[in-house]
Amino acid sequence: MTTVLRVVLDQIVDVVDADSAEASVEVARALVATAPSRCEVMPVVPADGVAAAQAVPGLAEPLRAPFPRTGLVTSWPMGISGGVAGGLIHAPTLVAPLVKHDRAHENDQTVVTLWDLAAWETPGLLSKATVLAHRALLKRAEKHADAVVVPAYAVADRLREIAPKLSSRTRVISGAAPEGFGVPTDAVGRRRALGVPDRVAVVAGGTEEQLQSVLSSIAGEKTATVVILDEPADVAGAVKAAGLSADRVVVPGRLEAADRAAVLDAAVLLIALSELTAFPWRAVEAMALGVPVVAADSPVHREVLDEGARVAPFDQLREAANDVLASPEELHRWAVRSGDRGRAFSWRDHADRVWALHAEL
Repeated sequence: MTTVLRVVLDQIVDVVDADSAEASVEVARALVATAPSRCEVMPVVPADGVAAAQAVPGLAEPLRAPFPRTGLVTSWPMGISGGVAGGLIHAPTLVAPLVKHDRAHENDQTVVTLWDLAAWETPGLLSKATVLAHRALLKRAEKHADAVVVPAYAVADRLREIAPKLSSRTRVISGAAPEGFGVPTDAVGRRRALGVPDRVAVVAGGTEEQLQSVLSSIAGEKTATVVILDEPADVAGAVKAAGLSADRVVVPGRLEAADRAAVLDAAVLLIALSELTAFPWRAVEAMALGVPVVAADSPVHREVLDEGARVAPFDQLREAANDVLASPEELHRWAVRSGDRGRAFSWRDHADRVWALHAEL
């Protein structure tokens, strides 16, 4: 008898959050690669996502929900499953058909994943519909999820304050850089197409005010070119307010994994600004390539980046960056530490622990 694990790929077509959408596909691929004997992985997709799911190798025939993604995030928080609930369900996001079920006698179980708490910490940066949907889905999870996966204990601690009923059902399983994430052979050409020089400082995450502060601190360094990834809404305003010449700032927008790797290949260091409760995707990718990382002090950064990054209070980031760049020897030391820590993250390890979690349940 074959055991089927249904994996929800809610953003297989309609991408709302690029990082969680990319992570969902990575989770699905890794679950296929690590599937125990007599187990298979079946994608649950929105009505318009069947063809896209078939492009992911190794997945079983998709289970098609009766609605597009917009319909799912409207109906699922109300308990309208559309006929796709039941069995073993794993959602790499919070979007799942969360309904009352009998895990003990019918072997039904539903596990969801929460990569960040933006809907609670920075709701003003999200659409009202997204905030309402995430909050409603978390309430459903409190009632009906058998487990909630978060990427760090710091996230679990914060989630405990928001949804205390989930405390005993929270499991920590980290994310990772995309499988095989590495510098592409055409990295130089990719950077030329993006307008990125071969030696840059990369800034990721943070608010407009934080970005402005960091840019202001390097405005007097004439040779510094800054690439801004995961930019805030008004990055142009932050650059202007910082007094930094526009020709010294590159804002390439959302990039696919190979382009991100090409940009990071040119990075002297990556500065991670965010202090929010969220998995630090860009910092983990930088560490996968052995790029030195300087990060704003936060519970998530201290835990996830650990000794692989120079973590400092936000108002001391400039001094921390100077320490890392103090000499070629110091820069090399932090590159080695970064690369060592980067090897701790793997989607295959994530998938192994997901299979173990469902077996435990």
